[in-house]
Formats: sequence, structure tokens, C-alpha cells
Amino acid sequence: MSGMQLFGATTYAERRKRLQQAIPSGIILLMGNEESPCNYTDNVYPYRQDSNFLYFLGIDQPGLAAIIDVDAGKTILFGDDPDIMHIVWMGALPSMSELATAAGGAETMPYSRMESYLSDARSKGRSIHYLPPYRAENSIKLSVWTGIPLNGLAAGASVPLIEAIVALRAHKSEEEIAQMEQAVNTSGLMHIAAMKAARPGMKEYELVGLVESIARAGGGALPYTVILSVNGQILHNHYYGNTLHPGQLVLGDFGAETGMHYAGDITRTFPADQQFTTRQKEIYQIVLDTEVAAIQSLKPGIRYLDVHLAAGRQIAEGMKSLGLMKGDSDAAVAAGAHALFFPHGLGHMIGLDVHDMEDLGENYVGYGSEVTRSTQFGLRSLRLARALQPGFVLTVEPGIYFIPELINLWRKEKLHTEFINYEKLEAYYDFGGIRIEDNVLITTEGHRVLGNPIPKTIAEVEALRAG
Repeated sequence: MSGMQLFGATTYAERRKRLQQAIPSGIILLMGNEESPCNYTDNVYPYRQDSNFLYFLGIDQPGLAAIIDVDAGKTILFGDDPDIMHIVWMGALPSMSELATAAGGAETMPYSRMESYLSDARSKGRSIHYLPPYRAENSIKLSVWTGIPLNGLAAGASVPLIEAIVALRAHKSEEEIAQMEQAVNTSGLMHIAAMKAARPGMKEYELVGLVESIARAGGGALPYTVILSVNGQILHNHYYGNTLHPGQLVLGDFGAETGMHYAGDITRTFPADQQFTTRQKEIYQIVLDTEVAAIQSLKPGIRYLDVHLAAGRQIAEGMKSLGLMKGDSDAAVAAGAHALFFPHGLGHMIGLDVHDMEDLGENYVGYGSEVTRSTQFGLRSLRLARALQPGFVLTVEPGIYFIPELINLWRKEKLHTEFINYEKLEAYYDFGGIRIEDNVLITTEGHRVLGNPIPKTIAEVEALRAG
């Protein structure tokens, strides 16, 4: 933890200036994250600074908060210089004045002054704009500082501030895109290593240890918990105790976070054997063709909702070609029948967070005022639906899964029998799942897949497996 800025000081000063221009008056409160105990006070989880605090101040250490006083046109950084005991155990850190300079110019005050500063503002009837807290320690402090009960904090969060931050952070700058390319390239090395190393008889956790070490060796960490499993039909599977057996598929959804905390999020699926079976190839090619077609369609102005629905139709057509679905594909997708195999959204925004700005509210980030979120199974899990704009970076991650419990439930309830051949699905109960995912930048002309290409065709994957 250097405690110093991630980008140049002018970057943070300019970001705060643009934020102030979007909020007419009052105080903007940005809370940094604290160390969080794992099982006792001195044994903490790996530290992660709040992404909004990183975006506007660039300081990557605990014990800080900031106020942007819109009316006075100034930033105040609240915190304390480290005492000698901190230095003995944890090392020296920059002084508060050094941090304030690195953040692009700010006044400094002791952390204990925050409560009185906000109390004075409240007594004068000034608006205090804060973001919805997601950590318990910050919720408690915010409640004490503002007098708002804990169960009222979410409702009191500033919608204008949320919308202003989403508008800024959604558009990635060139220096941010360079970070994200770095994250994707390290993520690619992780996936290639897993595809080369996997053998029948290995435990999943042996591969998890391998890929996590590459993320660390890349100078960063993990932006989210690794998903690596022979049970790829479990979408967010964090169990690693299975043994790889011949005939199985291995689904790996993982990536690297750079030292500046920008995330990569890549998924690849490969056979435990050196080659895919014929049945695996058939399903894999449908997913791959769907992913490639979705990426090729990306450009400014297109709604990601429409890209998602087109991907659903392509999956339905592919499943029809194998006799697993039937009937009109448009009608099947409109009814949500394809979600038996594709029960999640096509993708999400990505940046400083793997699900970018999800702490601010997914609907603000992915829907805005443009699109109303569906309540339909599958479609309701689409995190990004709005029209794409230059500077957006998003994931494209279609998949096909055979979830026995879901198939049995729908079959028992006789759901979508006009579209699904349940009898033929019995042979696929042990199939698992396939997902393929890349990270894509929307440009003024169209799009660009970030990072060096990561093998994903059947021939490329089999060549790695045979290597």
C-alpha cells in the first residue's frame, strides 16, 4: 500500500471539478474503506480501497474520508498522520499533506473533525450528498455522523450524486483503458496456464493456486473470487474440491486486478481431456459463435438489451439444430424458454469494479432512465441494457448450461413444453456448462476487444491441451 496517487494529481483534481459541476450545492461525502478483521482485530482481510474514493482521490490506504464542499469549491481530506507504533509495525506512510498534494490539492483535517464538520453543515441546512454504504463499519460511522438510522441510510443516499458518478466513471479515459488492457493480458496468462496444466486426476484447487499466483505475479490481485470448476453449470461456483475426470469440461471464470485496481474478467471452457467430445464441440461452437456475433455487433447507440436478446435467439437456434429446442426461436426468447440454458445476462460494465459501480445500484449503471428492467427469469439478471456509448468497457459472456435441478423443476411444472424437448435433455444431465467471455471497449467507430487474443476456438483450445 503506497498511499500515493495512482495517476497524476491533475487527473484527480479534474475528476472532482467535473463532479462539482454536476452537483449544484452542498457537501459531497466520500468515505474511504477501513481494514476489516477476518477472525480477530489484527488479522485482516486483504485491504481494498473504495473504488469511488480511488477514482476521485487516488489514495490507496485506510483511515481516510473526504469532503468536496461544492459551495466553497474545495476538497478536504480527513485523516491522521501515522504514529510511531504504526510505523514500527506497518512502516512509514506519506503525511496527510503529502497525500493531499498527490490527490490534486486538498486541505487536511484530523479524522475526528469529520463529525463536527457535518454537524455544522446540518445545522445550517446544507445538503449532504453521500453514497449508499456497503460495509458495516462505514454504515455505522455514517449513521453517527449524519444522525440517520442505519436502516434509513440506503434511502437517504444522494441520487444526483450517484447519477453524476455513473456518468463520469462509465466513460473510461485512455489511461484507464491502458490499465484494463494490462488486467486482461494478465488474465489471459492465467487462462492459458490453466489450459496447459490441467490433467485428469488433478484437483480443481491445484489449478486455482496456479492462476491466483499469476495474478499476484502480475503486480496486482484478484478482482473477484476465482470460479474454476468441472461443475460449470453452477454459475458462481466457489468450491474447488472436485477431481478432474476424463469426459468432463472445466469452466474457468477469473481474472486479474492491476496494482491500480482495474479489473479483467475472462471466461474460458476446456475439456479435461486433450480434445472435446463431439457432443461438447456441438455446444461449444454454439456458445463461441454467439459470443463472436455479439462482439461484432457492438457499436455506439446499440442497446445492450438488444444484443442480449439476439444472443438468446442464436442460442435457441443452435439448440434447435441439436433437437434440444423446437418451435419459433423469436417466440421462445420472448417467452424466456431459452433461459433454461442461458439463465444470466450477456454482460456488464467493468472498470475499477468487476461489476462496475454495482455499489451505486445496478439499475443506475446498466439501465438509467432508458430501459425498464424485466422481471422475467434470465432476462432480469441482465446487468447492462442501456444504449452503448464510446468509452464504455463491458463483458460479453454468453453461455449454455445444463442444470439438472432447473430442468427437473421446469419439466415438473410443464413450463415451455412447446419450445423444449425435455426427453432429449436426459442425456445431458452430466454435461456441465460452457461460457466464453471477453472484455470489449466501445469506440467512436465501433468496438475493440481489449488485450492480446486468448485462445478460444476449438482448434486453439485443443492445441493448448495437447501441448
